[in-house]
Amino acid sequence: MGDAKKTHVRYLILLMLFLVTTINYADRATISIAGSSMQKDLGIDAVTLGYIFSAFGWAYVIGQIPGGWLLDRFGSKRVYAAGIFIWSLFTLLQGFVGMMPVAWAVVTLFVLRFMVGFAEAPSFPGNARIVAAWFPTAERGTASAIFNSAQYFATALFAPLMGWIVYSFGWEHVFVVMGVLGIVFAGIWMKTIYNPKEHPRVSAAEIEHIANNGGLVDMDQANKGKGGPKWNYIAQLLTNRMMVGVYLGQYCINAITYFFLTWFPVYLVQERGMTILKAGFIASLPAIMGFVGGVLGGVISDWLLRRGHSLTLARKLPIVCGLMLSTSMVLCNYVSAEWMVVGFMTLAFFGKGLGALGWAVVSDTSPKQIAGLSGGLFNTFGNIASITTPIVIGYIISATGSFKWALVYVGANALVAVFSYLFIVGRIQRVVLKDEHGQAINDQASPASAS
Repeated sequence: MGDAKKTHVRYLILLMLFLVTTINYADRATISIAGSSMQKDLGIDAVTLGYIFSAFGWAYVIGQIPGGWLLDRFGSKRVYAAGIFIWSLFTLLQGFVGMMPVAWAVVTLFVLRFMVGFAEAPSFPGNARIVAAWFPTAERGTASAIFNSAQYFATALFAPLMGWIVYSFGWEHVFVVMGVLGIVFAGIWMKTIYNPKEHPRVSAAEIEHIANNGGLVDMDQANKGKGGPKWNYIAQLLTNRMMVGVYLGQYCINAITYFFLTWFPVYLVQERGMTILKAGFIASLPAIMGFVGGVLGGVISDWLLRRGHSLTLARKLPIVCGLMLSTSMVLCNYVSAEWMVVGFMTLAFFGKGLGALGWAVVSDTSPKQIAGLSGGLFNTFGNIASITTPIVIGYIISATGSFKWALVYVGANALVAVFSYLFIVGRIQRVVLKDEHGQAINDQASPASAS
C-alpha cells in the first residue's frame, strides 16, 4: 500500500464494476435478442417463451440470500470471480441447444438459463458491498448509479451487435460470443479487485479519506473468524418498515427493467413489424438514454447531499421524478408512428434510469456485518419481478393478441414504486442490528446514518 500521496484507486474499482455489470446484463439480454428467431426455429409459443425468459429469474431470486451470505463469509473477490466464470460457461453452452431435438432443446435452454441466473445471484449484492467499502457516503450515489447504469450501456452496446450476429450468423452464435467474453473477464477480475486495505496500489491517504467519510473499509474484517453472518439478522431487516418500502419499490422498478430485457425487442418485431436487425438497433436508443438517466440520477443525488440536503431527500427526489417519467411508455398505445414509439420508450427508460437509486440506498442503509446479505435480500424481492414480469406479459399477449395491456401493466408498476418511496420508506438511515439481548451491535459512526 503506497503512502506517498493520495491515490484514486477507487475509480479503477468502479470501472471494473461497470464493465462486469455490462457483461452481466448483456448475458441476460442474449435471450431477448435471440428470442424471435429462436421461437421460429424451435416452434414455441408466447407463453413457453415467457417461461424460458423467466428461468433466469427463478434461480436469480433463489440464489440471492445464499449469494449474499457467501459474499459476507468469503469476501467479494473470490465469490464474484467464481460467479463470472460459471455464468459465462452456461451462457456459452446455450449456443449448442439448437443441435438437440426440439423438446429437449426447450428443457435444456430453461435449465441453462436457470444456471446462469443462479451464478449471477451474488453480482449486484457484490457491487453494493464493494461500493460501500470503497466509496465515501457523498460519492456513493454516483458510484452506485454508474455501476447500475451499465445495464443500459450493455443494451446500447451489445443489442446492435447481437442483432447483427443473429441476422448474419444465427441466434446460437450470440451465446458463444458472450460466453467467451465473460470467461476471459473472470481472469481480469482476479488480477484487479482487492479489499481497500489490501490493494497494492492504494495509498494510506486514500484509505483515510474513504474511512473518515463513511466508507466501510474494514467490512471484510467484521465477520472474520465468526463463521459468517447470523441468519436471524434477516428477520430484523424484514420487520424494518423502511426496508420493506425499499423492497417493494425495487420489485416495481425491476418490472420495468425486465420488460426491456425480455419482451421489448419482441414487441418491436411482432407489434411494430420491424426486422430483428432493426429492432436490435432501435432497442439501443432507449438504453442510451437509460444510461444517461442512470448516471444523472446518481450525480443529482450526491449533489443534493453535498448541498446540505438530507440523505432522504437526496435519494428520494430522483427516484420519484424518474419513475413518474417511466409511465410515459403507456402512450405508445395511442400512436402509430415508429419515431413516436421510440421517443416514448426512450423517455420511459431515461426516467427508469434516473430513478434507479435502490442500490445506493442499500449501500447507505446496510449494516457492515451483513452488507452482502442485506443486498441479497433486497435483490431477492426486486428480482421476483424477473419471474413474474415475463410470465404475466406472456399471458397478457396470449389472451389479448397485443402488447397494449402489457404496457399498462409495466406503467402501473412505476406508479406503485412512487407510492412506496413516498408513503412507506420514510427516513433513509443505516439499519441498527440488535443482538439477542436487544442491544445495538453495529457501528453507527458512519455519516451514512445521517438523514
